[in-house]
Amino acid sequence: MAHHVTSLTGAGCLEGKSLCCSNTGDLSQGNKEYDVLELNGFDGLPYSSRFYKLLKERKKLPVWRVKCEFMDTLEKAEVVYVCGSAKTGRSSQIPQWCAEFCLSVQFNHGMVVCTQTNAQQAVGLALRVADEMDVNIGHEVGYSIPLEMCCSTDTVLRYCTDDMLLREMMSDPFLERYGVVVLDQAHQRTVSTDILLGLLKDIILQRPKLRVVLLGAVEPTSKQLAHFSSSVMPVIRLESPGAGEVFYSSTGDSYFCSALRLVLEIHHSKEGGDVVVFLVTAQEIEIAHDILCHEGHSLPPDLGELLPVAVYPGQPGNRLFPGEETGQTRRIFLTSSPGEDFFWAVTSVRFVVDAGLEKRCVYNPRIRTHSVVTEPISASQAETRKQLAGPTGKCFCLYPEDRKLPAETRPHIGESDITSTVLFLKRMEIAGLGHCHFIDRPDPKGLMQALEELDYLAALDNDGNLSEMGIIMSEFPLEPQMAKTLLASCEFECVSEVVIIAAMLTAPNCFIVPSVDLRPEATQCHMKFQHPEGDHFTLIDIYKAFKQCQQDPQCDVEKWCQDLFLNHTALLRADALVTELTDTLKRIELPVSVPAFGSRSNTLNIKRALLAGFFMQVAQDVDGSGNYFILIHKHVAQIHPLSAYGPRSPKLGLPEWVLFHEHSFSVDNCLRTVTRITPEEFIRMAPQYYFYNLPQSESKDVLQNYLNHLASQCRQHRPKTPQEKPEEEQTYNPCVIQ
Repeated sequence: MAHHVTSLTGAGCLEGKSLCCSNTGDLSQGNKEYDVLELNGFDGLPYSSRFYKLLKERKKLPVWRVKCEFMDTLEKAEVVYVCGSAKTGRSSQIPQWCAEFCLSVQFNHGMVVCTQTNAQQAVGLALRVADEMDVNIGHEVGYSIPLEMCCSTDTVLRYCTDDMLLREMMSDPFLERYGVVVLDQAHQRTVSTDILLGLLKDIILQRPKLRVVLLGAVEPTSKQLAHFSSSVMPVIRLESPGAGEVFYSSTGDSYFCSALRLVLEIHHSKEGGDVVVFLVTAQEIEIAHDILCHEGHSLPPDLGELLPVAVYPGQPGNRLFPGEETGQTRRIFLTSSPGEDFFWAVTSVRFVVDAGLEKRCVYNPRIRTHSVVTEPISASQAETRKQLAGPTGKCFCLYPEDRKLPAETRPHIGESDITSTVLFLKRMEIAGLGHCHFIDRPDPKGLMQALEELDYLAALDNDGNLSEMGIIMSEFPLEPQMAKTLLASCEFECVSEVVIIAAMLTAPNCFIVPSVDLRPEATQCHMKFQHPEGDHFTLIDIYKAFKQCQQDPQCDVEKWCQDLFLNHTALLRADALVTELTDTLKRIELPVSVPAFGSRSNTLNIKRALLAGFFMQVAQDVDGSGNYFILIHKHVAQIHPLSAYGPRSPKLGLPEWVLFHEHSFSVDNCLRTVTRITPEEFIRMAPQYYFYNLPQSESKDVLQNYLNHLASQCRQHRPKTPQEKPEEEQTYNPCVIQ
């Protein structure tokens, strides 16, 4: 990695000087016309006039007051925690100073990586920081997010999502490319961030020159402070810019109507500024967007335009245009948790409306499905939301002031399906890292369920270590069940089709469900793609139609998607995933079969591949009326209305046995993405030891009869050999893929 170290530090390495005295702290002092050209230490070129302009703005940020303290602390301590609320500048300035620190030692210990919990924030921060550092995006400053990489060998500061850094660790387990690792939004306690913290505890012991910087919106908890026990973790606190006026009100369950009423009152008041509204669910965001769009058309012209903007945390495609003023247009950002950090750079926000609630998905390992619970946000989240309006803004809290909020956000590791996490950690053990030191350990029942599921998928050997199958599964950015399905497709020669299914199910939902008045039209459009074999095959049809439109020069792809109520962004993401999965298969030298979609043998093989991974997600219609008995936990559910077998598609009829991709237990108790199977197909693909562990039921008795019949047929038609074992010693293993 060739980097210029010309003048950022004056003498190159800052020997004998405090790191906080680097030239970027004083570049705007002295000669106002900058007659003496200062050279950028990162690319060796003179600074532009825009650099000096942005530098003046940066110096007004609260974080700038602690630069000397931070640089001195970073030089001495292995781990540093910096806490500060939104708009303090922590996410943009601290990584730049870490890059200065690495430059001061000529990158002898590596470059800087800064993780984000959301891909959009990683991209937005990289663009902003490249501008502030006066370098080109993709060169000295870059980013890497799922399916998109913008960096080079010259990159000294890279923003990425926390899960991307975890995947990178499979090839670089000790993060030897980096001299400083910055974990932003550590207070959110995502699964990926907690795993990184757990592994970094071991890595620091192996690499004492590595520096770890944790950034959070709130004070670290006692557990976080005690985590890195080798030394006392210094904490640097940023001065908050302060919240404006805060108003409390008790709305009970009517927070939704109250929030919309407040938005319209704010707009009628003609006070300037955009509005952020924190709701609870994605459905509420959609309904609020439709209502405000409708109300906006009937407003007097002198009030200006009311522009609702739906912001779905965790989903790609939202552009907030940070810092951009909109004149007579007032933007109403509709979002939910965890959306607080989306607005760190939207300087036009003057009003915040906070419902004070959030929806959390809690995984139940006993029934292998998620339950959705609505509960109050934490006190730290509430404080962060108040800060977003700035010292001159207003925050309307739709809950009483004396409501007792939880002190901190609960760690996700105790509420999530950790099967993928366990697969990754098993891979890390092979790479030489010891056990992951979790700040909060996963639920023991969830851990046992994850190990059991990996064992069923043949990802573990008899000693509980990763098998060859498990190692290959860990290469794919997929859930373990889908990774196993993809590997099975290599044997059944339906790789091209299963790659499409995997990509479409991993990408966001491609179906757009519009407002109520357009819903019948959308249903008719979606039904054009419905495949008689099931929803997995429907997804293949949609993707193929999308690719055909892409290749037609006369076809406007975006309009085509809009007319058919399909999500263009989701389909582009699926297309990129298809390319990535195909490249991974070729890299590890697995066969990619020729497409044969539509043939009878191909249809059967796709179902076999799906069952190889998703045999745990099978249900039987117990009464012929659409009440499906789920084998693994004996719950009864219905097929989702938008399915090919839903009530809107009566011509296909209800299949007796189905494989499903998802069971939305507490939302609508529906099976989503469903495909017709037969008991014989299930018996042939499910591991025998899984089948015998199923709870007793009438459905299992039906399958046992099929199993006995198949075993009998095998004995009758198989020629006996002298070496054959006695009949009582024979076992029948119906699982093809192991």
